[in-house]
Amino acid sequence: MDDDYELVYSPLCRRIRRNRTTIQVHIYRGKDDSNWILEVEDEKGGSTVWDEQFATDAAALDDVMSVIEKEGIETFIVEDRKLH
Repeated sequence: MDDDYELVYSPLCRRIRRNRTTIQVHIYRGKDDSNWILEVEDEKGGSTVWDEQFATDAAALDDVMSVIEKEGIETFIVEDRKLH
């Protein structure tokens, strides 16, 4: 990756804690890009990056919150994840 590639982080980035599990939600885009990338990092540094990009940072946050509500925050723990 180009060392001069500048990322813009959303103010909606946040740490979420539930059931003794903490994740960090990263929402970012390239300086000249319009779509947002969603990444969730678990407590041990494991990372889940969505394949789809989002038109708004709010849509990205809504998506991760929906997953937490439906599947639980533990779904983002990389070592616990089942491979399909």
